[in-house]
Amino acid sequence: MMSEGEIQRRLDLLLRTGCLLMESGADTSRVMRTMKRVAAYMGLPLERLNIYIVFNMLMVNLPDCRQSFTRFQRVERHGIDLDTLRQVSHLSCEAQRTGYSLDYYERQLSQIACQRRNYSPWQVAVGGGLACGGFCIQFGCDWTAFFYAALAAILGLRLRMWLGAVGSNALVNTGVVAFVSTLIAWAFSELSQWATASDGAMGIFASSTPWHPLLACALFIVPGVALINFVSDILSGYTQIGVTRAMGTLTTLLAMAFGIAFAIRVCGIDNFAKNLPMTPHHAYDEYSLAAAVSAIGFSMIFNTPRHLMGFVALGGVVSVCTRNFVNLGPSSGNIGLDLGLVVGSFVGSAVVSILCCALVRWLHTPHQLLSIPSVIPMIPGVLMYRALFAFINMHGVVGEVTVAMNYAIQASLIILFIALGVAIPNVFFRRMIPA
Repeated sequence: MMSEGEIQRRLDLLLRTGCLLMESGADTSRVMRTMKRVAAYMGLPLERLNIYIVFNMLMVNLPDCRQSFTRFQRVERHGIDLDTLRQVSHLSCEAQRTGYSLDYYERQLSQIACQRRNYSPWQVAVGGGLACGGFCIQFGCDWTAFFYAALAAILGLRLRMWLGAVGSNALVNTGVVAFVSTLIAWAFSELSQWATASDGAMGIFASSTPWHPLLACALFIVPGVALINFVSDILSGYTQIGVTRAMGTLTTLLAMAFGIAFAIRVCGIDNFAKNLPMTPHHAYDEYSLAAAVSAIGFSMIFNTPRHLMGFVALGGVVSVCTRNFVNLGPSSGNIGLDLGLVVGSFVGSAVVSILCCALVRWLHTPHQLLSIPSVIPMIPGVLMYRALFAFINMHGVVGEVTVAMNYAIQASLIILFIALGVAIPNVFFRRMIPA
């Protein structure tokens, strides 16, 4: 029989475990499974234990015939730290398997909470910048424009880190960073056009696709993990948390759109996005390289362990090449099934997610660490920008709303089906995946 003090301590440790997972970007079903595993390890009766999770608060309640113990834990921040998620999952499994002492479990949990990230701020900025450059290649740019997009994104991402460190509001940060990144990409496009018109050594700065960097320079802001977790929560029955995540994602995208639109107005940029081609024209090896770079870059932002980078890069290659094969076909002069971008994006993400289900037991790592960074290179940036420009440049002409909504719906469907492709195999093959 545990004393009142022992019960309170165990409940507090249980809440700290769940809070750490929520702060690191875990979906709600993983938080619930891990907390139940830790409760079983601590000897708390699961048949009487009540766990309640909302986006910013965790609560546990343990009643018996004489009294009821209730504890709360506020979730102070929401970020993405996949390595912390992995370590907490491993700690809970090992504690249950080997029977750690409560003191040892508490020390290990505190060490995980206080540990430094795997990558320095500048390493993350460079990785995220190159990831955006990889997106630019996916959109059809040349390699000169790849570096322009990467440089604009590196500076924007580093600015975002600095603003976060000084305590600026997150939504304000998003708008400011989107504005600055787009402004820098526009400056590079002007440099490219000037170099094209010049003769001599300045030709190395010329790009045949000078506007593409504007499509990719701010994509590190897009909250892809939150969107995927939203779909996973809805499918798993955690509707309230899923809707909250969706609203947070929407406000982030609106802040990003405001920053980009403001930059467009300041620079006097025309609606260049409407004429940019959507059909891939690079060779498959170039797209594979760009997808691998994007997957690795976002893995650094998500703090994925270094030893998993090769698997994540391979996942990015598989997802993009599968997407292109299913999407393209004879109608665009390519080899493929010609089923469209929505179906292609869904199949690409589903294939990667199923492969990750088979790898998690071998690698002893949660499904999210492999699947999410692998599908990020499929974000439909061109459609997102076409929708944004169509709404910004409305002049009352008949059909403008229809065109804008068509782009917006296509982009939304693609993002939704990418999230579904990641989440559905995770739901159907749950027994294959270590909890």
